[in-house]
Amino acid sequence: MLPQNTLSHAHKMKLRWFVTLSTLPLLGVVTAFGIMPQTDSGLRNQKTVLEDITLPKFASAKPSATTFWHNERIQRGDTIAELLRRLNVDDQAASDYLRKSRAAAGLRQLAAGREVQAETDANGALLALRFLDNGTSQVVIERSGDDFKKRELPAVTEQRVLIRTGEIKSSLYAATDEADLPDPAANQLAEIFGGDIDFHRDLRKGDSFTVVYEMSYVNGESVRTGRIQSAEFVNQGRTYRAAWFQTTEFTGDYYSPDGKSMRKAFLRSPIEFSRVSSGFSRSRFHPVLNKWRAHKGVDYAAPIGTKVRATSDGVVSFVGKQGGYGNVVKVNHQGNFTTVYGHLSRFAGGIKKGQRLGQGQIVGYVGMTGLTSGPHLHYEFQHGGVQRDPLKVALPDGKPVPPGLMETFTEITRDQFARLDMLRHTRIAKLD
Repeated sequence: MLPQNTLSHAHKMKLRWFVTLSTLPLLGVVTAFGIMPQTDSGLRNQKTVLEDITLPKFASAKPSATTFWHNERIQRGDTIAELLRRLNVDDQAASDYLRKSRAAAGLRQLAAGREVQAETDANGALLALRFLDNGTSQVVIERSGDDFKKRELPAVTEQRVLIRTGEIKSSLYAATDEADLPDPAANQLAEIFGGDIDFHRDLRKGDSFTVVYEMSYVNGESVRTGRIQSAEFVNQGRTYRAAWFQTTEFTGDYYSPDGKSMRKAFLRSPIEFSRVSSGFSRSRFHPVLNKWRAHKGVDYAAPIGTKVRATSDGVVSFVGKQGGYGNVVKVNHQGNFTTVYGHLSRFAGGIKKGQRLGQGQIVGYVGMTGLTSGPHLHYEFQHGGVQRDPLKVALPDGKPVPPGLMETFTEITRDQFARLDMLRHTRIAKLD
């Protein structure tokens, strides 16, 4: 055992010397970086000074008042209590004031869909509430001590130009909803291209549209859909384009890039959106008479009460009941054309023989009067007293841009059509 201890002790001594010698260069390195060279003069002038230093006193920071803004829209059947709950307002005094005060009557009369903004503190107390009244003013209700006061400010209105693009997957309205295009603009889109595209029969999956339209805002809230400025519709590979052009101080229309009117003399369909339940035929089995006979019109299946539009400007030649037509309106148009609207449930107010109608004006409502097995509109298109298939007949064009305005039209609409070009290229690039 002893020899082993001796060897162990000698081994430890060697190890200690090795570590010591190894460390010396490192200590030199540390010294080289740890001491800055100084002159002898600097060392002789150094003094040690001890002095009491009083630290400045800082006032404790007060917590900043935090407020929150909440936005909500009026819902059908809303109460003040329910509206305040959604606005995160927990304030009985505010609730009492808004429910009972005459100054807050405008809030209680707001229509569904209008926006209300509320400012609260961290505890839910109401500090301010803002909304647009049913006129053009912004109403502000603010806390004033333990009470509230009301003031009205002029509304800030502005026009914005918005762009929406979409692709047809099932129907036009489904596509416009998916593209977040408002219904009024969707209706305009259908009217603009309705003379070239039958939205009941011609739409195909993959068709696309681009719409540039105006929207009115009041204090940042959208309040009204304006006019479409320009639009493009690609149907079955064919591209249709249109832009609005003001022809006189009070009138304007939509025209293609070459100045042709998009508004045909006749609409393709007297109902905006429906389906054809029975087409034009020289021989059709009548579902009520149970026999074969010609069907010289087109039937559009639609719910009772659906609006029926005059497909062109004209003069009413007949209003009343007539045999299998039931309640029917007949309208004469320029060029020896006549249109017939049958099986109506009722007539539009004021419709009478000799009355002048504008294209798109309501003549009546879908019904099932006369010889019919279900609610639908029977529509006929006659030329020279002979019925023609309204889905296939070549419709006469509307009036083009007046020759004297063609240069102005080209200059004004150049940017609008260029914008459609840019949007289309951008959309194709995204798809790629």
